[in-house]
Amino acid sequence: MTELTDFQKKIAELLPDVELKFSEPLAKHTSLRIGGGAEVMAFPKNAEELAKILKTSALLDGNFAILGAGTNILAPDEGVQGLVICLKDCLDGIEPLPGHKLRVMAGVTMSRAAVVAANSGLSGLEFAHGIPGTVGGGVYMNAGAYGGEICRMCSQVEVMNRRGERRILTNEEMGFSYRHSVLEETGDIVLSAEFTLTPAEPETIRSRMKELIGKRTASQPLDLPSAGSAFKRPAGGYAAALIQEAGLKGFRVGNAGISEKHAGFAVNLGGATAKDMKKLLQTVSDRVYEASGIRLEPEIRIWNP
Repeated sequence: MTELTDFQKKIAELLPDVELKFSEPLAKHTSLRIGGGAEVMAFPKNAEELAKILKTSALLDGNFAILGAGTNILAPDEGVQGLVICLKDCLDGIEPLPGHKLRVMAGVTMSRAAVVAANSGLSGLEFAHGIPGTVGGGVYMNAGAYGGEICRMCSQVEVMNRRGERRILTNEEMGFSYRHSVLEETGDIVLSAEFTLTPAEPETIRSRMKELIGKRTASQPLDLPSAGSAFKRPAGGYAAALIQEAGLKGFRVGNAGISEKHAGFAVNLGGATAKDMKKLLQTVSDRVYEASGIRLEPEIRIWNP
């Protein structure tokens, strides 16, 4: 067995009741199936444990990263030093509220939230049914698809800061914009989100969800590891169209490639490294710029070692 680092020993000593894994492969926790070991990965069972982990990290002057379902993350081949806090399957639960609202905990998947809303006769989250990430990640980056966006029905968000303190942010205070929220600047962590939805017939909602899933299945490379859309939508165009026009559909670097099925997706063709994927994204961005004058920016979140 590999000897524990000083940081691993201290975390284990200070958090004896928290589930911890050492040198845990990030490839197991990211949809791209890429990434080396996290020095320490913590799996809090609730918000109280999360607060304790954050306070302990502050005591040790440790860096930490938050991981949900890992569906929008490119983790480094070298792994990550310090602490990774995994919230998927933590912070669980969905609560109906008066006024056609649902309070959804951050660890719930977007797909599950959409299904519960549909079963409750509440419309507005249909677009989220095929998004594989968690509500926490979706709120953090203002996720969207097929004309829908989190910001349109998210009325308030409960967050926790790095000191383990909670507060409520209104929709306006969240500073939502395209694939962005104020949390990217503050570093606050989503605990739950409140969605204000519209009453509708459950069958009508399910029919719309089925239609959108059909579109995804027909057009997206769901059979290969990916992180969803590789690039943000640029002003005045669509990333997939620009990539295809530049002749880059199917282009690859090592075992990282642009999907043959949908040019907006970067996929792991089998054994791709983070180095491969980063070079792929940079090369595609450069060549699209040369061809069109439009610079594509990655939507995938690229972690540093």
